[in-house]
Amino acid sequence: MTDPTLWWWALLCTVSAVNALAWGRAAWWARHHAPALPGEARRAIRWQLLLSAGYVLGCAYRSAFPVYDVGRQVLVDSWLSSVMMGRSVATVAELCFAAQWALLMHLAARANGHRLGLRVAAAVMPMIVTAEICSWHAVLTTSNLGHVIEETLWGLCAAALVLSLVLMWPRCDRALRPPLAAAAAIGVAYVVYMAQVDVPMYWGRWLAEAQRGHAPLSLAQGVVDASTRWVVSHRWADWQAEVVWMTLYFSVAVWLSIGLIRVPARLAASRATTAAHHPRLTLA
Repeated sequence: MTDPTLWWWALLCTVSAVNALAWGRAAWWARHHAPALPGEARRAIRWQLLLSAGYVLGCAYRSAFPVYDVGRQVLVDSWLSSVMMGRSVATVAELCFAAQWALLMHLAARANGHRLGLRVAAAVMPMIVTAEICSWHAVLTTSNLGHVIEETLWGLCAAALVLSLVLMWPRCDRALRPPLAAAAAIGVAYVVYMAQVDVPMYWGRWLAEAQRGHAPLSLAQGVVDASTRWVVSHRWADWQAEVVWMTLYFSVAVWLSIGLIRVPARLAASRATTAAHHPRLTLA
């Protein structure tokens, strides 16, 4: 294994171990602080803790067994690296992460009487489920067009969440504004990255496929191919295009997931303040 590839893989595995410790610390916090919160906040924290565990474990698995799905390229020569295994784990993890954001938006909208936020929260999961279906289509057929649609949906979902947070800003309690501002800023950065880097990358790959006359697999062929074929590569040149998104995905995104565990406690305090000063803004 070439040195850059080895160091990158070691970095992913180290970050995953740190992430597991951070999740354990968050679980300790929840155990000691959640009982004092209102029932809705306690339930939200339990859900955030469970959903975050799914995302943390999923990203740890994918860090240990990196795979480039469409190219069937893997770093570790094992059936655990197969595209079917990796994509299945990724699907569960990504749905958990999306559910965390949907839950956060729902609670924030309820706390601040924001009906648009409630509609956005309800739309998150259908959008991401559709994105996952497109991802599976791309992975099985080896056509990157599905990834173009998938990443576009993720970007649109993030943009809707950011817009809701911005519109919610004037109503929210001052103590809640810093984390909402941070979430909005991260969301803007994510949308820009998707629009400027990720979607164009998959679009370029799809155009390259068309130019060389690439024939997509059928879904049935794709299931067999993704289950039984993997190409082991340790060359840095083969992984370089995947390094940026994988590194950010398995580090920063996981930290956000863990950070969301504590947000319901702040939202509970914000809702109490809003109800005291603006009782008509609190939605049933």
